Amino acid sequence: MRPVRIVSGAAMAITLAAGSLFLAVPANAATVNYVALGDSYSAGVGAGNYDSGSGSCSRSYSAFPALWANSHAVSSFKFAACSGARTGDVLNSQLSSLSSTTTEISITIGGNDAGFSDTMQTCVLNGTSSCLSAVATAKAYATNTLPGQLANLYSAIHSKAPGAHVVVLDYPHLYQVPGTCWFGISDTSRNAINSAADTLAGVLAKAAANAGFSFADVRNQFATHEICGSSDQWLHSTTLPVDESYHPTASGQQYGYLPVFSAQA
Repeated sequence: MRPVRIVSGAAMAITLAAGSLFLAVPANAATVNYVALGDSYSAGVGAGNYDSGSGSCSRSYSAFPALWANSHAVSSFKFAACSGARTGDVLNSQLSSLSSTTTEISITIGGNDAGFSDTMQTCVLNGTSSCLSAVATAKAYATNTLPGQLANLYSAIHSKAPGAHVVVLDYPHLYQVPGTCWFGISDTSRNAINSAADTLAGVLAKAAANAGFSFADVRNQFATHEICGSSDQWLHSTTLPVDESYHPTASGQQYGYLPVFSAQA
């Protein structure tokens, strides 16, 4: 009978060892399938270090979605964000990246719908009066039309990825006012442009809450780092290539957007 006891002891030792190995697996280890949706602020326009395969979408390896994915050892990462995207573009071209296995989603959207690019062009080229009119038009669109577009988009995101945690990010103030700039557009125009970012943030926050999504506000994170700021500027002013104008630099992506997203993800 003694050999039986020896065999039983060995079997118990193996069993305990296997149990120890099983318990050694981190309890918080989980599959993270991350998809980054949205426009140029998510794609990383202005940050350089572009993926040559992304074409006109101008996706950057220095954009906050890529930085977050690389630092969190995600199980999968799909970078669908594209320069110039509007809500309709996300609906028609980006949601194919989502599935029932998607666990994390980030999105910046709405700036192009509200005419951000055209508004900035008007403000830079046509003076204060025209700028104020263009900003008022953009704010009216954001207040009256954009909420319905966001509700439609967010509903589609939830349908495609019902189990995912979704983080909606907004846009920073572009200017510090008063600031160090002594040239360019007036402080009146700069304040108006910042107020448009505030209006858009309010619309995005409400739409995110209605959809059950998280909202991440980057405005405080960029404070003192805006154009005309006294510290390192994390946003481009008018620059070449022109598409990078009024977009976050690589520092803006790393120190502006990334920490705010990380706190919500």
